[in-house]
Amino acid sequence: MAWTRWTEKAQRPSDPAEVALLDALFGNSPYLTETALQNPVFVTDLWRQGPETILAELAGKLRAARAAARDGALPEAIATTLRRLKRRVALAVAVADIAEVWALEKITGALSDFASGCLDALTDSILLQLARDARIDLGSDPEAAAFTVLGMGKLGAGELNYSSDIDLILLYDRDAPAITGNDQMGRHFVRCARLLVQLMSETSADGYIFRTDLRLRPDPGSTPLVMSVQAAELYYESVGQNWERAAMIKAHPVAGNRAVGAAFLADMRPYIWRKHLDFAAIHDIHSIKRQIDAHRGGGTVKVFGHNVKLGRGGIREIEFFAQTQQLIFGGRDPSLRLRGTCETIRALSATGHVTPAAAGELIEAYEFLRRVEHRLQMVDDRQTHSLPADEAGVAAIATFLGYPDSAAFQQALLDRLRCVEGHYAKLFEEAPSLAGPGGNLVFTGTDDDPGTLESLRDMSFRDPSAAAGIVRRWHHGRYRATATARARELLTELMPGLLKELGTTAAPDQALLNFDLFLANLPAGVQLFSLFKANPALLELLATIMGSAPGLAAHLARRTLLLDSVLSPDFYRPLPSAPEMTADLAAVLAKVDHEQDILDLARRWANDRRFQIGVQQLKHIVRPAQAGLAYSDVAAATISALCDRVEQRFADTHGGFRGQRLAVLGLGKLGSREMSATSDLDLIFVYDIPSGLEASDGPQPLSPIQYYTRLSQKIVTALTAHTNEGALYEVDMRLRPSGRAGPLANSLEGFETYHAQSAWTWEHMALTRARVIHGPPGLVDRLADIVKTTLCRPRDAEALVRDVADMRDRIAQHAPAKSAWDFKHLPGGLFDIDFVAQYLALRHAGARPDVLAPHPAEMLRRMADAGMIERGDVERLRATRTLLSDVQSLLRLTLNGDEAAFDETKAPEGQQRLIAATEGASDLPALQARIAAEAEAVRAIYERIVEAPARAAGWTPRREGKGSER
Repeated sequence: MAWTRWTEKAQRPSDPAEVALLDALFGNSPYLTETALQNPVFVTDLWRQGPETILAELAGKLRAARAAARDGALPEAIATTLRRLKRRVALAVAVADIAEVWALEKITGALSDFASGCLDALTDSILLQLARDARIDLGSDPEAAAFTVLGMGKLGAGELNYSSDIDLILLYDRDAPAITGNDQMGRHFVRCARLLVQLMSETSADGYIFRTDLRLRPDPGSTPLVMSVQAAELYYESVGQNWERAAMIKAHPVAGNRAVGAAFLADMRPYIWRKHLDFAAIHDIHSIKRQIDAHRGGGTVKVFGHNVKLGRGGIREIEFFAQTQQLIFGGRDPSLRLRGTCETIRALSATGHVTPAAAGELIEAYEFLRRVEHRLQMVDDRQTHSLPADEAGVAAIATFLGYPDSAAFQQALLDRLRCVEGHYAKLFEEAPSLAGPGGNLVFTGTDDDPGTLESLRDMSFRDPSAAAGIVRRWHHGRYRATATARARELLTELMPGLLKELGTTAAPDQALLNFDLFLANLPAGVQLFSLFKANPALLELLATIMGSAPGLAAHLARRTLLLDSVLSPDFYRPLPSAPEMTADLAAVLAKVDHEQDILDLARRWANDRRFQIGVQQLKHIVRPAQAGLAYSDVAAATISALCDRVEQRFADTHGGFRGQRLAVLGLGKLGSREMSATSDLDLIFVYDIPSGLEASDGPQPLSPIQYYTRLSQKIVTALTAHTNEGALYEVDMRLRPSGRAGPLANSLEGFETYHAQSAWTWEHMALTRARVIHGPPGLVDRLADIVKTTLCRPRDAEALVRDVADMRDRIAQHAPAKSAWDFKHLPGGLFDIDFVAQYLALRHAGARPDVLAPHPAEMLRRMADAGMIERGDVERLRATRTLLSDVQSLLRLTLNGDEAAFDETKAPEGQQRLIAATEGASDLPALQARIAAEAEAVRAIYERIVEAPARAAGWTPRREGKGSER
């Protein structure tokens, strides 16, 4: 087909060699075929005159384009000319390469020179356009703008690939006469940069010039596209990294005001070429090599699908072989300060750092791999470095390279890859590996490394690109903790272990985000990173917190000093008793008077202790039930201490009623001492004042109901308000008499009367878990007596069982289980177990008050001892309640929220393992199966003890008909 189209435009060549060349183009490269067919006259001239002559003519046209730019041609017109020239230059260089009439250096040099010329023409045109827009006074000399274009990477070294991107750093000298005093020049130059990148990169009908990238500039995530040379120097001298030193080796002025670029690089010479390197700096240079073990893609030398640039034995390994040694030895030996890869290897050999044999082998392999890379890119003009993944594709590349068959090419390739791999492996071989558990971790530069992304994915990170971006940000020194070179060096050493630990947590991606927040809040890094290096177990613990307990991670991010306490043996001992903790917090709060200080210190104190409990739970030092006791005691101490301080401050304004008269009743998990990391507080406020007192005795007196309503609201606010130290608790007061319709605080007499005359059965069920948390001793005793009297009053057994069954049915109808992990609402779950306990307690407490206890499991045990329920049923109910409560507690710790939202299909593998292991299950499905079986057995017990008697007493479920009214 290609020959048919050719003969429609031109004669078939008579020279067999020219026919063979066109056969090579038509048979292997659709891109070159199309370019040739668009201009067969140019191809004929190219063959007859040779690439040297044709490229000289094209260089002349490039100079003419620059002259047109200086004469006022618009940037868009210049770009059109350059795109057309680019296609011809690409074809001429390809012919020289395929015909093997040029050496590699000449091929890459021609491409680099053309790119530089294009940048010159476009830069001049854009700067002069800026002058015509009256943004800068340049006269007719664009160099007066002191704007320079540094070529980086392969462009800087004069080694451009056939389809390379070009990496640039754009700088200007803010002290240049033409721009001194112009505060807007930075913004104008950024507009110039955007236009330059757009015109260089965009594709039109004529093709494109060069894809252009500015991400090698200092800290590209937070700096403008163009920087002053002064700002760039400050960056490199303060937070520049060794990989950036390595990148600057190849930097070279390629367009714009080259004198400005050359002066900048001269000033940078002490930064790039250090005469004296301390151990840490050498160690970090070694780490560049050790980190790019990531580039050893796939872990093995191979052919099919192998990346000849980044893979094992590839081009990048040869480049790093040269650059890392330049960084170490180039400071004292100027002969090593070269930009080209092959010339550097020769210089290393000449100075005795590389044997002549190794140098020869590496240079030959480099030239071979670059030729392979060029053929891969010539096929479709794509920046690819990977061989085809199938035999036919590899065979086509072998043919394009002139090999007689695929096998010969494959053997030649493997020989070179293994040769490079061997030499590269010996480089700094005494240094320990920084590779991750899966192999490869590279966070230098600005682009995502494919091997690193694969390693992160293998470590269970779901968004490896985002993870790599976060780690790169650390290396730019934006945080106080990573501002020093020593801190970044230590972090580099820690990185494989840190990522491995984060990857094994319940949620690796969230763990990394949490660790990022933690780093952002650290005042410094060296001391802590050194601590991590000396104590790997501490790093493991930190990773577990970051990935498995988001609430703990948030608190640690605010209170980084807590890590010091983690190292103390006391941190892992049981917490003191509630009275001891109340006294401790009271002593802390006594040191401050301002309300905000009281709230902040209370939060810091309580959250530090909740952090301690959470860590002990994560490390399996305490069981969830033990953690529940501790969480509840911390809550009780916090409530009691805050109540005292709030009441004292309130009395300063409003006086009181002859001393403290307020008690706090805890219900739910606070009452039964089963709180978890995220439990709220179910509270009722009860007050009792002497008869005859109608108002408080302070400067602003209030009636009793006003006084205790306002006081109760202030206490609730003190418990719930968010401050800089975070939150304490959510408070739920719906269990107070008359619920939301009732007053916030109740008198003791009103509380007693309500429960004697008006309370619903379910409110008495809730009272079975009541415990007085705070109050003056006399009021505490009287309130406890009223609760006990309420629970022990005589009841109609049939009416009671109907009410209990109906309440459970109402919940099932209006709040069914949201998921299999919604243990409260699950059929056979916590509600069913607690309803059995509470029903039996209300039924039998009148005769046996000793069965009452705030903890439902304890009530069940006492009732079994009293013969009120079969012991086998109690063992089943208690065991299932422990199972569900334990899993619920851990879910709340790892989710920092409602366990009903847990979705096992989306849960990270680490979280699944953590939850399953807590109950000794082999995996999450096994745990689910156990829970389902236990719940089914519990539901049967509930139906037998509650539902069946209720039906016998005349109750009908809603799904079958009308339920009970009470």
